[in-house]
Amino acid sequence: MKRTTDEHGRTRKLLIKGGRVVDPASGRDGVMDVLVDGGVIARVGRDLPADGADVFEAQRDWIVAPGLIDIHVHLREPGQEHKETIATGLAAAVAGGFTAVACMPNTDPVNDHPGITELMLRRAADANLARVYPIGAVSLGSRGEQLAELGAQKAAGCVAFTDDGRPVATALLMRRALEYAGMLGVPIIDHCEDPSLKGDGVAHEGYRAAAMGLRGIPGVAESIMVERDIALAELTGGAFHVAHMSARQSLRAVRDAKTRGEARVTCEVAPHHFVLTDESLETPLRYDTNVKMNPPLREEADRDAMLEGLADGTVDVIATDHAPHHLDEKLVEFDRAPFGIVGLETAVPLVFDRLVHAGRISVTRMIELLSVNPARVLNLPGGSLKDGAPADVTVLAPDAKVTIRAAALRSKSKNTPFDGWTLRGGVAATIVGGSVVYRNE
Repeated sequence: MKRTTDEHGRTRKLLIKGGRVVDPASGRDGVMDVLVDGGVIARVGRDLPADGADVFEAQRDWIVAPGLIDIHVHLREPGQEHKETIATGLAAAVAGGFTAVACMPNTDPVNDHPGITELMLRRAADANLARVYPIGAVSLGSRGEQLAELGAQKAAGCVAFTDDGRPVATALLMRRALEYAGMLGVPIIDHCEDPSLKGDGVAHEGYRAAAMGLRGIPGVAESIMVERDIALAELTGGAFHVAHMSARQSLRAVRDAKTRGEARVTCEVAPHHFVLTDESLETPLRYDTNVKMNPPLREEADRDAMLEGLADGTVDVIATDHAPHHLDEKLVEFDRAPFGIVGLETAVPLVFDRLVHAGRISVTRMIELLSVNPARVLNLPGGSLKDGAPADVTVLAPDAKVTIRAAALRSKSKNTPFDGWTLRGGVAATIVGGSVVYRNE
């Protein structure tokens, strides 16, 4: 959808009228109007006059929230455009209610250089949909040998650093990265995994993997690395963020670290890790490569721990780990298929259906996990509807019936285990910089 501008190219005023404004950062929760002018929030209040603004009529039961932010997305461009492009990824993002995404560096070539960061930002500007915040590689080529030039990457636009897809290879490299990034005021995000314990594993180590003849990955392969990185964060004072946490041992380590208060540690959980378990390896379809992801779907106790962490505040962020793959890449034997699923367009219905409507978290907590905290963790603009904030707004329809259809996803890839699922709760509209970039007709 094209942005709405006046004859001078300026974004027109917009009045979002009549919805339930939920803005945890400012303590607002009630039926109000939101006036947008010049790409920023001008005013929030009751019965605001249109005063020449375009009017977006929100239903009374719709939720008007600060724009959702996904801090773990693979946009694949440059180099893997057969899976996804920045344009198709951002089309999926706004359809999923996300006004901003942070994209991982495991592109081809790896985003370890300012020129690649600048290319990503140019392509995002051309798409003119959601905002893009590149995340740079910790090490050159993500090979774990030599620290990348983090300062130059930060200056080019990177908001964090990770070797995602691989752990930061050594304790010394992680220490230096935390020290360097700490001086730059940005976090290090780690794909926590001990390679010697993971080995050639393709599924969670447990009964189901053994029964199906699949090599296993134990939960401690993740938690050992989480504990290493927490210790280094305590040593250096740097900010450490756990990517796509899945194991109950990892949750315990993060909770203990937060209780001690000696480390700046945050964490995220993906929807598939609080919805699915390794039972999905067998049902409804055995060896379905759309349930192959890293970290893997774990057993019920791990899934329940993630639910507990989301409810009690231990988990800071819900992030999708949107990982598109071409159909041909997934239509192979389970051992040979790549890890990952798409998630941008399925996250909101899953969160509503399995967390909010199930009574596990409130709508306010949902907005904290999907907007307020992602902005805080990566020091991004957004996460609030306060006066002067960027006019990035997500309008949610909590009672909408949503049936996920893989073929209808806007992502270039369709690799989802949720095809055919009917859920309660969806996205009504996505507004970026005061312009309606997606409306669910």
